Parts: sequence; C-alpha cells; structure tokens
Amino acid sequence: MLKLIKIPAIIQYLFPSLLWKNKSGSKTIYLTFDDGPCNTLSPIILDELKKYQAKATFFYLGSEVEKYPQLVKRCLDENHQIGNHTYSHPNGWKTNNNEYYQDIKKANKVINSNLFRPPYGRIKPSQINHLKKHYKIIMWDVLSWDFDNETSAEECYNNIINNTKSGSIIVLHENEKSAKTVKEVLPKVLNYFNSKGFKFERL
Repeated sequence: MLKLIKIPAIIQYLFPSLLWKNKSGSKTIYLTFDDGPCNTLSPIILDELKKYQAKATFFYLGSEVEKYPQLVKRCLDENHQIGNHTYSHPNGWKTNNNEYYQDIKKANKVINSNLFRPPYGRIKPSQINHLKKHYKIIMWDVLSWDFDNETSAEECYNNIINNTKSGSIIVLHENEKSAKTVKEVLPKVLNYFNSKGFKFERL
C-alpha cells in the first residue's frame, strides 16, 4: 500500500480553497488531532502539550463531544483551538451531499467552530463549494500514519520529523486505535522540534 505522507504540491494547487499549510512566521508548526475527544488519550495529549507550552487544534466529532464535554472545556481553557470533524465521521465521497451537510450541522451545535476538516480527507468539489461559504476547510501537508496498525511508532515519528517544515499542518489522531502510537510519538515530536527552536501554534 502506498503511504502518502507529504501531500503533493499538484493536489494542493488544484484545491486552493483548502488550507494545506499555514503561512506564518519562521519556525512555526501546527499540530492537529482528529476524532476526539477520547477519554483515555485526550488528558495525556493535553498534559504533553502543556509541558512545552505548545498549542494545537483539535478536530472533534460531535458524537464524542457529547460524551466528554469536560475534555472540550479543558481544551478550550488551555487555549487550544477546536474544529468540526462531523458528527458521525462519514466519508464525503460516499455520502449524499445533503446528508453530509446535516451531519456537519449537527456536530456544530455542540462544537461551534468555523473550522472544518473532512473525515479521511475525502470531500467532493461540490461539497467544498458549499462548505467554504461557512467554514475554513483545513487539510494538512504531513500525515503521520498513526492510525495504521502496520506503521510502527518509530516510522510514525520519522514520517513527521522528515517531512515537516515551518508552516506544516500535521495530522495525528485522538482515538483508541491510535492511542499507543500517539503516547509514544507525541512527546518525542514535541521535544525534537522544541530543541530546534520551533514553536507550536493553533490554527
């Protein structure tokens, strides 16, 4: 299986209304976490970020926000950013547009953000045209592959270290499936880039 870690420039060029990387001051990185909040992993992520005074952006599922509102409160209290990742994680390519929009709208009743990230990064041009009127659609330029059982924690770490530049938007996941890898990789990523003089900011 081809593991696409760095998003090719041609794809970024073809979809300019999507945010693939963030123009910023020098040595700034944007960590993002999808699919949370997660009762067992979220506190660990937030604790690690706090150690480095790092800020991040969390793309939440409405269904999980309803289960763990206290984790959302902590995230906001610690000055991180949150975004909409739909209510039930539908695949935009396989979902009727109206159903897709309703799922996002349902999520935003509990998330209340103008940032949106499509699950799996799969979104139709028609959905982009509709949603960009209401949301800033956030993609990424570095995919860690923390969600893949065949990708070791060391590989995941190297995927990030070897492909991240200033302005990069990095994807990690905040769910049980990725928990073991994220617990191992996140502290190393924070330490590595901190030692190189980078800062971590929210989108």
